[in-house]
Amino acid sequence: MKLRDLSEDELKARQSELKAVYDQFKESRLSLDLTRGKPSTEQLDLSNDLDGILEGFFLLQDGTDVRNYGGILGIPEARQLGADILSLQPSQVLVGGNSSLTLMYNLIAHMIPEWQGEKQASNSKVKFICPVPGYDRHFTICESFDIEMINVNFLPSGPDMETIEELVARDPMIKGIWCVPKYSNPSSHSYDEDTVKRFAKLGNLAGADFRIMWDNAYVAHHLTDKPVRLPDLMALAQEAGTEDSVVMFASTSKVTFAGAGISFLGTSEKNLKAFEKFLVPQVISFDKVNQLRHVRFLKDLDTLAAHMNKHRALLEPKFEMVQKKLQAAVGDKDIAEWTRPDGGYFISLNTLPGIASVVVELAASAGVKLTPAGATFPYGLDPENRNIRVAPTFPSLEDLEKALDVFVVCLELASLNRLLAQ
Repeated sequence: MKLRDLSEDELKARQSELKAVYDQFKESRLSLDLTRGKPSTEQLDLSNDLDGILEGFFLLQDGTDVRNYGGILGIPEARQLGADILSLQPSQVLVGGNSSLTLMYNLIAHMIPEWQGEKQASNSKVKFICPVPGYDRHFTICESFDIEMINVNFLPSGPDMETIEELVARDPMIKGIWCVPKYSNPSSHSYDEDTVKRFAKLGNLAGADFRIMWDNAYVAHHLTDKPVRLPDLMALAQEAGTEDSVVMFASTSKVTFAGAGISFLGTSEKNLKAFEKFLVPQVISFDKVNQLRHVRFLKDLDTLAAHMNKHRALLEPKFEMVQKKLQAAVGDKDIAEWTRPDGGYFISLNTLPGIASVVVELAASAGVKLTPAGATFPYGLDPENRNIRVAPTFPSLEDLEKALDVFVVCLELASLNRLLAQ
């Protein structure tokens, strides 16, 4: 029954019941963490064969010794792997260290002088479009460069392209857009065919220095037997003459070892040459030994898919538990809505307006840490204070169940408090 349909006395009776349960949780002194989408220890164990896989053999097919300097764009075999993952040519791919975030940061640092020149001429700040809810670390990069962020909402098909097209056509100081096109963080959106086609043409509406930051972080992270397949953005962009606007990213951070993976940046050869020039003063080469380890371990797309099926076997029960707990506790109460993802690492939940931060605070007081309310929006400001990102991947099933038991009580209690205060 919807909570709104209960009488005030019934609401107060239910509030008392939940307060008693909540107080018991507080007395239990739990310490559980659902803040970030980290792989579990069991997931990391799937890649333990990386250790020692080279068996002292450090030569590439062309005889290059990966232990030595040189090769800033990455070893050819790793560039091929990245090209296969991103549907690009090896000549369009750079292989970096364990964090694609570092490549994103450096790409923007590379573009900033050009953008700032226009800023001085126009007396206007550099701006980025941010589909929301989105990935907090993208927003942190923008803040570090004093880039103004503009919120754009999601539709079922992906970001609201009509609004995005109007914005970039009207304001030349909008220089980029953040995208997680497959199993978006945290909303689980995967962009449909029409949306990707419109992204491919976006550079024609914007300027030559506009960049689509296409963070394909969950390209291989499926939770169903029918994985989403994105249209080929780069091929579409080449047809539209906008290939320079596209910059793609991916990494193995949630595939192998989160702290010792490899990352990929893919873009036009013209862009890549300019970015390489930017990197030369700071990097002689990234970790080519680790690149070779990953090539030997992951081999090709078929091997990668088989490896990710092992991840899925560990993750699927956790995502199913979240759905089961939410549905059982609040499914018929009309106080929350949440995603049912086909892949990725998160579940996005919207509370009643104005109480997401209250839910997070209640959970923290009962020993369950959640991502701060508002973190999925630029500047940490959710206009409606509704969105909570749930990250079920890291804890054990047992700990996840305990954390969810606390979470649903906090969710309902905060909702009751709000309804009684109206």
